Amino acid sequence: MNKKIVTRIGIGVALYGVFVAAVLLFYPDNAQDMDWKDREEYNKVQVTKLELGQTKQQILALLGGPDISEAKKTDGEMYQVMFFRTQHVKSDGITTQDECTALLLQNDELIAWGDSAYQDYLTL
Repeated sequence: MNKKIVTRIGIGVALYGVFVAAVLLFYPDNAQDMDWKDREEYNKVQVTKLELGQTKQQILALLGGPDISEAKKTDGEMYQVMFFRTQHVKSDGITTQDECTALLLQNDELIAWGDSAYQDYLTL
């Protein structure tokens, strides 16, 4: 094979390796470090992986910290609703509940998520 072609292939492979290393080192793989658009898409994917009964720690490991959170204690039970941004509504720089998916936890265990989760929380 021609020495010139082998050299160019070698350079191409090396450049590809540098590109892959840069992506792995600098692309945010932590939800907290992502910009809002990437975080929103990330949250959409992660919400599909939720299962009833997951613990708060498992949810935080999966999704990172919530954008909005509320909690209360009723009849000796601790309830918390965490909101994770999953849809864009208005470009105003503020994440609101209508832009989020609500996750309802009872005693740090996931019992509901989605549109009705916050309404369930309010009626407790």
